[in-house]
Amino acid sequence: MSLKIESIRAIEILDSRGNPTLRAFVTLNNGITASASVPSGASTGENEACELRDNDNKRYDGKGVLKAVSNVNKIIAPRIIGMDPGRQVEIDRTMIDLDGTPNKTKLGANAILGVSMAAARTASIAANLPLYAYLGGPGAVRIPVPMMNILNGGKHADNSVDLQEFMVMPVGAPSFAEGLRYCAEVFHTLKKILKKKGYATAVGDEGGFAPDLKSNDEACEVIVEAIQKAGYKPGKDIGIALDPAASSFFEKGAYNLSKSGQGKKTSVEMTALYKTWIDKYHVISIEDGLAENDWDGFREHTAALGSRIQIVGDDLYVTNTKFIARGIAEKSTNAVLIKLNQIGSVTETVEAIHLCRKAGWGFVISHRSGETEDAFMADFAVAMGGGQIKSGSACRSERIAKYNRLLEIEAELGKAAVFESPIRQ
Repeated sequence: MSLKIESIRAIEILDSRGNPTLRAFVTLNNGITASASVPSGASTGENEACELRDNDNKRYDGKGVLKAVSNVNKIIAPRIIGMDPGRQVEIDRTMIDLDGTPNKTKLGANAILGVSMAAARTASIAANLPLYAYLGGPGAVRIPVPMMNILNGGKHADNSVDLQEFMVMPVGAPSFAEGLRYCAEVFHTLKKILKKKGYATAVGDEGGFAPDLKSNDEACEVIVEAIQKAGYKPGKDIGIALDPAASSFFEKGAYNLSKSGQGKKTSVEMTALYKTWIDKYHVISIEDGLAENDWDGFREHTAALGSRIQIVGDDLYVTNTKFIARGIAEKSTNAVLIKLNQIGSVTETVEAIHLCRKAGWGFVISHRSGETEDAFMADFAVAMGGGQIKSGSACRSERIAKYNRLLEIEAELGKAAVFESPIRQ
């Protein structure tokens, strides 16, 4: 039997913040059905692909996705039904052409991505292969090092910390399972430290703690303390990764560290501040240390720090090959954050990764603050072999789903599994 897509449908579901998102279902003519759920970001780059919302204030404060659902059921489905599920590029290009806009504003990146991921899943099932092996081939054996979010500030927390994410990376661990244990133990140790200091230990959207700390420095200090008290060596066993999300505090040409009271700074002064943290707190990766339109600042930032640590661009690139190509030409960073829903299809995401590989750059597969239990990105991270993943903290089931899937993959691969830090130490 020649495999064909027999039906496609979508429904509105809820993400981890209780906001609507889209789940797509693809069924083949041999009865195989698979689904995929689309995540949603809170801290978004201005050039991201369009997440189509209804803007009907009578439903979900305007955040409903019934328009995107309808676009799947009434516009995308008739064009994709009958296609070979194994022709991922053809499926994705058909949807992109059907939309016909630069940022998927007609059909919505959420509509296109849901079908794109679900189609890949059905094809992997039909091929009797795990998703990571189907997408990455027999060489897909590298399990990513987690960047585990354990402390939040910025837009992700109502506290006195300007930077958005403070993460730990188990760069000295011998396996993913052990690395995950390292991070979880630091997470629980940090909770004890925060409690002892009288801080709140409620968690934010991505599972990190959001205490009302006195400063950005104190956030780093308590993490280093937690690493040490958990029995690990900062910088050797576990490094710190930062995501300042600097666009969120960039105002009128200056970086305004108003939450922590550190005042306004230029891009040069921000780079100097980060340098002190690299030296003091064993920081090994900084993502979005400057604002998304500060291309000149990023070039100087990377020239100053890029030989020592990983400099990651997220809002700067939004998983778009046009912006990544510019960054490569201008040496703006040395790594890229990769988010499937920033660009809106599996094919375009793979193209962005290929560009990173060609330049010799690192890349990090990332979740969004509004997630679902779908673990597609875990398989995708192994398939792409970049060796890094951002999936949130050691709590909240929508984050743990990704970690648990990676544990399954590592166990399945057995001795063939590769786990190593992609960041030079």
